[in-house]
Amino acid sequence: MQAEENTLEKVVCETQVEIQNADGLHMRPAMQFVDIANKFECDITVSNSENTVDGKSIMQMSMLAATWGTKLKIKTEGADAQEAINALQKLVEKRHFDEPTPSEQKKS
Repeated sequence: MQAEENTLEKVVCETQVEIQNADGLHMRPAMQFVDIANKFECDITVSNSENTVDGKSIMQMSMLAATWGTKLKIKTEGADAQEAINALQKLVEKRHFDEPTPSEQKKS
């Protein structure tokens, strides 16, 4: 994760995350992402190898079509950028959108 500050106090953070839940970024996890993103004032963009979208828009997030194993870059810009990126990274990498990972599905 990187954080930069310029002279206007605009904080910019970037991180890469990997989708680990078995069903990928379908509508429910995309909505969880958007709900958390909208709690913050900063601008949030998410990109895969082909598209960059607004992380606060459910329609744009669904365009990423991110399946299990997809790597996404999250970029936040604004005063609360660090807090936003921490919350989004936790949702994707630690909570896995509150859904099972492929290894957890096999145990069921």
